[in-house]
Amino acid sequence: MKTLIIILTFIAGIFLGKSQQLVYKPINPAFGGDTFNYQWLLSSANAQNQFDEKNNYGNLLDGLNSLDSFSQSLNRQVLSELSRKLFEDQFGEGTIQPGNYLFGSLYLQITTTAQGLMINILDTGTGEQSEIVIPK
Repeated sequence: MKTLIIILTFIAGIFLGKSQQLVYKPINPAFGGDTFNYQWLLSSANAQNQFDEKNNYGNLLDGLNSLDSFSQSLNRQVLSELSRKLFEDQFGEGTIQPGNYLFGSLYLQITTTAQGLMINILDTGTGEQSEIVIPK
């Protein structure tokens, strides 16, 4: 009898339970939140900002005059043309063929794999190694 009363009380409690509607209230004033939250959000964002204005890289070229800039640009173009000529002499006009190649202190090992053409580059002077995969 006790269990029957407990079960009936439980069932009645389920049907008599009340619920309420969930309401979303935005915090950010840009999305309809309270305008008094603006200062708190701004101070929180500034506290989390890891950008240091002292190390602004936008002024990196300010120390160079136009002659230095032109000289660096010319050096980059000459080195680019030289490397293009070296690759053209080594590989020809066609596609890169698998094999082992040596450019100064750079040792290139080119192999074909299931992913595509894999190029291993080893700098024999420093021991640094890099791998490039050219997909099929």
